[in-house]
Order: sequence, then structure tokens, then C-alpha cells
Amino acid sequence: MILDDLKLNQKIKVVDIGAAAIAETPVYKSLVDLEIADLIAIDGDIRQKQSILSLYNEKVSVISEFISDGKEHNLYLCAKESGMTSLLKPDINALTFFNGFQIFGEVIKTEKINTKKLDSLENIGSIDFLKVDAQGSELNIISNGEKSLKNCLGMQLEVSYVCLYENQPSFGEIDVYLRGKGYIPHQFLKIKRWSIKPTIFNNNFRIPGNQLLESDIIYIKNPLNLTNFHDEELKKFVLLSHYCFKSIDLCVHLILELEKRNLIEKNSHLEYLKN
Repeated sequence: MILDDLKLNQKIKVVDIGAAAIAETPVYKSLVDLEIADLIAIDGDIRQKQSILSLYNEKVSVISEFISDGKEHNLYLCAKESGMTSLLKPDINALTFFNGFQIFGEVIKTEKINTKKLDSLENIGSIDFLKVDAQGSELNIISNGEKSLKNCLGMQLEVSYVCLYENQPSFGEIDVYLRGKGYIPHQFLKIKRWSIKPTIFNNNFRIPGNQLLESDIIYIKNPLNLTNFHDEELKKFVLLSHYCFKSIDLCVHLILELEKRNLIEKNSHLEYLKN
């Protein structure tokens, strides 16, 4: 397969912030399993460290830090299983709008913690793919990581349509910021809807109505002008598009550019499509 011929000078650098594996398999996992990528997992909640290690064993470097703006913050600890522990205070008005979220967002305790900027972490270097699930702190994290993300090819972010935390940036705010940095939305990985209190369908409050709650979305560096990409970046972009995004058409678009640069054989895109 043509992808086997894409020899990289360095592995793809994947950074996952808020890396606790709660009921999902990360899109980048196949890259790590194939040893095409190096993974750095960052999660300040030490209760989650073991689940991260058990998923990747020796194929992951774990950093136990809370990433934000480098300032001191309150940490609002919720039940480990809820995934709602955050640097932002849960918004009781939003929680009571939905079935079940008053329980999910119940704060067990609050503690003062120090945070670090993504750009201040040692040995991170230039990031190729970033995943952030930080319960409302996504925009704060990426805006304080512009140096590390200067050459980032893609990001997976959790974005909210109804914000569950006080002062949480919405999807629209994140979208405007990323478009200003040269990224475009590529795909939704999942779209979560939820039922509005007090209506419950089939005696199960997890069965959704129509109200949008949140989504995981992939942003990619704008592919409309590929002359802005170095050869190595273009190869990495192909591998991300195939293994992480499952985007055959984007892959072909990028492979054609590799052909134009005489980095791979002509008509390689046809071989890729055939396979």
C-alpha cells in the first residue's frame, strides 16, 4: 500500500490533554499501535492515570499537570466516572435544564491548583495532532499554546452548544478563533443530544430528544493551499487523514500533491483508491 512508502524523518507527535479514556477509543490509537506516532497524554486528575497507562502501556508518556493559562485556579472535582471535573464551575442553571446532569455535575470538593501553559511544558516540542477534552477549558488551552501548535495539522476538540460551566466558551467562539488561525472544520466524530428535563423517553433519561449538547469535532489546517505545507508535514497529513480521520477523499487530495512534488510515483492516488 502506498502509505507504507511514506517514510517520515520523525514520528507524528500526538498530544492528548484531558486524556482519561472514558468510554471511547481515541482516533489516533492506530497510529500509536503502528508506532507511527509518539503519544504524550496529559491529565491533572491523578485518578485517571492508571486507565491511560493500561490502554497504552509503554507506548505513552504521561504528564500529570492541569493545562490552562499558567495561573492558579479552583478545581471543581466531580465523580471520576462523570468526566465533569473541571477548572470551571458547573452552571447549575444549565445542569438543571437537562435530565441527569445535576448528578453528573455535583461537585464533591473544590481545591486550589496551579496550572501550566501548553507552551511552558518542557520536552513537548512541535505538536502535529492535538486532542483536547478539558470540560470547558479548550479555548484557554489552545490560545496559550500557540508556539507548540504553530505547525499543528489537526485538532480534535470537544465543543459545547449549551455550556454546562460558568464562563465556558461556546462552539461559535472556538470556531471563530480557529478559523482565524488557519483551520477549518473537517468532521464531527460524534454529536451528543440530550433530553430536556422533565421529559424522559422510554423510562431512560439517557435517550435524547433533539437538543444539541456537545460534539467532538476535527479541525484541520486549511488544505486549500498546499504550497504552505512542507514535504514532511504533507506526509504526516496523509497518515492522519487515513488512520485518524478515515477521510479517503482528503487523502487523495494530499497524495496528488505528493505526486506533483515527485515525492511518490505518479498515479499513486489510483493505487491508494484501489486498495
